[in-house]
Amino acid sequence: MEEKFSERELDRIIEMAWEDRTTFDAIEYQFGLKEQEVIKLMQRQMKPSSFRMWRKRVQGRSTKHQKLRSNASGRFKCSRQRQITGNKISKR
Repeated sequence: MEEKFSERELDRIIEMAWEDRTTFDAIEYQFGLKEQEVIKLMQRQMKPSSFRMWRKRVQGRSTKHQKLRSNASGRFKCSRQRQITGNKISKR
């Protein structure tokens, strides 16, 4: 699976998976990886202790799952966050 992604794309997927407010749906939209595929990728790319910490952190977290989010919370976007269009990450 990792073979089809560049090192930069893998870094971005991992970064998005660690971000609290980036949903698995957003990762799927941009990179075509479903939640279970992201979990497997994280397990292969991380040290076992780091992976366990990440899984504990994201498991059941409503902000990581679009269906569990309340619309009242809105969408937070950091001013330094890159604009994402389809599969492209635009430069600042």
